[in-house]
Amino acid sequence: MQLQFLGATGTVTGSKYLLSTGNRRILVDCGLFEGLKQLRLRNWQRPPVVPGAVDAIVLWTIAAICRSS
Repeated sequence: MQLQFLGATGTVTGSKYLLSTGNRRILVDCGLFEGLKQLRLRNWQRPPVVPGAVDAIVLWTIAAICRSS
């Protein structure tokens, strides 16, 4: 089993992970980059993995809200 980190390096947005096991490849998350323009421009780059070479995609959203009283 191999886990590759394909996004969100140095930032909190744009997370992507590729899990490879045997002959299966699963893309975990496929987040967009947000914030500064130089980060958002990454959304237009080629995907780090060929879409047709992925067997499944697992997506989830986790949001945290911080409030001061």
